Amino acid sequence: MAGGRIVVGVDGSAASLRALKWAAAQAALTGGSLQAVISWEYPASWATLMPGVPPEFDPERLAKQILDESLDKALDPKAAAAATRTVVGGNAPQALLDAAKGAALLVVGDRGHSGFKAAVLGSVSAHVTQHSPCPVVVVRGE
Repeated sequence: MAGGRIVVGVDGSAASLRALKWAAAQAALTGGSLQAVISWEYPASWATLMPGVPPEFDPERLAKQILDESLDKALDPKAAAAATRTVVGGNAPQALLDAAKGAALLVVGDRGHSGFKAAVLGSVSAHVTQHSPCPVVVVRGE
């Protein structure tokens, strides 16, 4: 694609939906492709904190569902269908940095589900702006 690949981080939060809309509009404007990335990981202390987790619980499947629902909610059907969907097991900042290798642009929301309301940037957006191999756009609130 002429505009290159645009990578966008998605976690289902309102901020990530705004970033997804912005990234899709930029891809349409520049003729680029859109790659939506979500990551998942087991917390280190999960087994001791949540011993009643059913064995059929599948965080990768849940992440894929969140990604699919986010694209369907934020984008028109044509743009959602054209987007590449990437589900990665692991740390969110590293998953985005890995996906951004060779990309024209990395787009993230200003904070995700776990962000402190008083923070200017969430931990993921702060990390990727400091370490990204390509330009980064942080989409702020309305």
